[in-house]
Amino acid sequence: MSVTLVAASPPLPLPAANAGAAPGQAPTAANAAIAADLNLPFPRAREGRGESAVSNASDDAEAAQRAAAYIAAELRRERVRSMLLTILPPLFGIALFIGLWALVSMTSPQLPSPAKTWTSAVKVFSDPFYRKGPNDQGIGWNILMSLQRVGIGFGLAALIGIPLGFILGRFRFANAMASPIISLLRPVSPLAWLPIGLMVFKAANPAAIWVIFISSIWPMVINTAVGVQRVPQDYLNVARVLNLSEWKVVTKILFPAVLPYMLTGVRLAIGVAWLVIVAAEMLTGGVGIGFWVWDEWNNLNVEHIIIAIFAVGIVGLLLEQLLLLLARRFNYA
Repeated sequence: MSVTLVAASPPLPLPAANAGAAPGQAPTAANAAIAADLNLPFPRAREGRGESAVSNASDDAEAAQRAAAYIAAELRRERVRSMLLTILPPLFGIALFIGLWALVSMTSPQLPSPAKTWTSAVKVFSDPFYRKGPNDQGIGWNILMSLQRVGIGFGLAALIGIPLGFILGRFRFANAMASPIISLLRPVSPLAWLPIGLMVFKAANPAAIWVIFISSIWPMVINTAVGVQRVPQDYLNVARVLNLSEWKVVTKILFPAVLPYMLTGVRLAIGVAWLVIVAAEMLTGGVGIGFWVWDEWNNLNVEHIIIAIFAVGIVGLLLEQLLLLLARRFNYA
């Protein structure tokens, strides 16, 4: 058996220049050269490590500041972009509408231009509440009188239509009994009810309120009934197990669940009521925005007719926005 002897290499001696270096001192240039020959990482001096740590912390702070500034700038740009997307499209739409109106008024001399209509509107709204007689009053009084009729007719429709919708949605027998009548009467034109009102009430003002009532009740009845029918049956089963009274079922279970449907019906009803009052007042006369439009037509004052159209639209928009605010205020979701 043969034995192979391997000679171990002796450790490399350190240069004498570093022999007396105290522990913790920075390595000398000779040690750096040896580390480079052996391809080993050469540690930096302690003072160098401390300066590097401070430099890295400073760089991180500067990077964080740059990132925060970038994020803040992006948020500002996004807010500006969102604001522009909200404001510019309606402005462009209005500008396009006014431009088309101006072009049409150039080809049709009977139609007043936007500038001429604006001048008349400034004059009309400079004194909207004047009184020169029972049939000669400012546009403000006419709008208020129309709103009063709408408020009375719409309020009566809500007092009757919403409870009726709860009853029809809650009880199948009542729903089956009333469905043919509602399906028959709902498509009838609102103005078709005006002669019935004049015959029954013998006066124009109650007849106009009657037309508003009969026209605005159907959306509230139908939407409320549909909302009651879509309440999950599990809720009603729990109420039956707990032996809740019908009043508790309506107030604690049905009303919160039906409220979105009910408010949708109210919004549709107020739009129908404000739409109908103009036509009803044209036929009944008296004081009101509809009568004001018809009177201006008899005077061939087309500018005032256009002003009244815009006034009717603005008031209807405000009523709808008010109801939307009410719907958000009473949202149970």
